[in-house]
Amino acid sequence: MKFLAMMALGLTTVSLACGGGSSHKSSMLPVAASASNIQPIVVNSGPAGNYANGLFTSVTLCVPATSNCQTIDGILVDTGSFGLRLLSSGGGGALTLSLPQQKQSNGTVGECALFVSGYTWGSVNTADVMIAGEQASNVPVQVIDPTFAAVPSACKSAGVPENDSLQTLGANGILGIGPFAADCGRACAQTGSSNPGMYYECAGSSCQIAAEPVAQQVQNPVALFPSDNNGVIIQLPALTASAASLSGSMIFGIGTQSNNSLGKAKVFPVNSSGEFTTTFKGQSYPAFVDSGSNALFFLNTNTTGLSTCSNSSGFYCPSSTQNLSAVTTSGSPSQTIDFSIANAESLFSNRGDFVFEDLGGPNPGTFDWGLPFFFGRSVFTAIEARSTPAGTGPFWAY
Repeated sequence: MKFLAMMALGLTTVSLACGGGSSHKSSMLPVAASASNIQPIVVNSGPAGNYANGLFTSVTLCVPATSNCQTIDGILVDTGSFGLRLLSSGGGGALTLSLPQQKQSNGTVGECALFVSGYTWGSVNTADVMIAGEQASNVPVQVIDPTFAAVPSACKSAGVPENDSLQTLGANGILGIGPFAADCGRACAQTGSSNPGMYYECAGSSCQIAAEPVAQQVQNPVALFPSDNNGVIIQLPALTASAASLSGSMIFGIGTQSNNSLGKAKVFPVNSSGEFTTTFKGQSYPAFVDSGSNALFFLNTNTTGLSTCSNSSGFYCPSSTQNLSAVTTSGSPSQTIDFSIANAESLFSNRGDFVFEDLGGPNPGTFDWGLPFFFGRSVFTAIEARSTPAGTGPFWAY
């Protein structure tokens, strides 16, 4: 999910809904599924039953410092955004727990979070968040709720639809575990015209842009864990054919336990926008790694030579499967990535399949290494300013 914020990434989704390069997929780490820092994840059709290449998990939330808790499944796992966002009952979602709302001097805090595929609007609330055996306390989260207050005009005019229901979001929420801790950073903490206008103070139905301190912004929960808080590993097995579902693991921490070492993975530092470089056909482009994007979204038909679909808008539909190659770089490390793009409409014609290795679509000027990139790899996301055996984040490694 490509996240359109100050230094962030995020979700692009179309629902059905050090050394020289080498061409390989990194070997999977041997892990025990019962370890306290391992959370099961699954690629399937999602809670709405129509999601192609959606990576989902469950999250437990509690009213802070209480045992009043709720576990919610169907949460989209997104290395391209930052923070936990949950559909409320007002949006037809699964959250029924009453979480305390964040307040400022002039009202309740709301947020408009912009993604390529849409925006989410709702209040900023506080929860204790538990995933696997890890717990983060007093985490600012967004509760997506169209009834919270009138959507600000700046949010409405962004040119993308409002994702405020299960039908439009395709998930019961988004777990943003990208390489930054807060979803906006210093830009949203300042006053004046340089503030990008993500956060608002709302009194009744009237909302005004507000400066939101970084620590009060919606936070990547992993960064708030007492331990194993320097990053995340997504492990999914290789896919040899389209499938109905695919199970894997989300492992917390990098080099903090015996089951989360970097091994032979190459480290790719990212810039303040969370990007590194991908070279395709001799030309370099900005790129990012994004489990919340359900395809490999890259460039356009003029550059790739791949035709787009006539009916499945947003995807490539070549007449036959195309085998392609690109090189990812960040400073001295480089890695050749071989990938294939098939006809999306042919893939979707099998109504029982929702997991596709060779699904792709256009994204002019940029490489979005979406979920197919993760199949058969251990993909590490290191969080900014956190120490790891390979140095300080932010970086991706694979």
